[in-house]
Amino acid sequence: MTIAAWTIVVVLFVVGMAGAVYPVLPGALAIFAAFFVYGWMISFEPFGLWFWLIQSTIVVVLLIADYAVSALGVKRFGGTRASVIGSTVGLILGPFVIPVAGLLIGPFLGAVIGELVVGTEIRQAVRAGVGALVGFFSGLVVKFGLQLVMIALFIVWVMKG
Repeated sequence: MTIAAWTIVVVLFVVGMAGAVYPVLPGALAIFAAFFVYGWMISFEPFGLWFWLIQSTIVVVLLIADYAVSALGVKRFGGTRASVIGSTVGLILGPFVIPVAGLLIGPFLGAVIGELVVGTEIRQAVRAGVGALVGFFSGLVVKFGLQLVMIALFIVWVMKG
């Protein structure tokens, strides 16, 4: 049972970290789920109130920051709501349309198309697309870092418990 539990925990950690890059994967929620799998299959004993408060706070921050950081990147480069929506759609659809490269091309094209649809001139639309990429990479760094912190805290709590 312990081997099965750890296998599921590790798989959820991997899915969670991949979710930092691929928005269709659950990201922080998969990592959070791993804590419950560990608890149900092995023991909740190592986890106290502080563990759950810290981890829950990180998850909430990640869920809010995921959208906010990307939107901030677009806005900072002069994009409008149309480019924020377009980059989000591009981020979700891009990897399916063009595997791997779609992660970069999708948000950029989505933001550009979003701006062009509302009548923005091409130069500003491209600038918004660049902002979408800056926002995507900034968000990626934040998500990746905070999710690593979640996993590290889990390991520390399990080792000390």
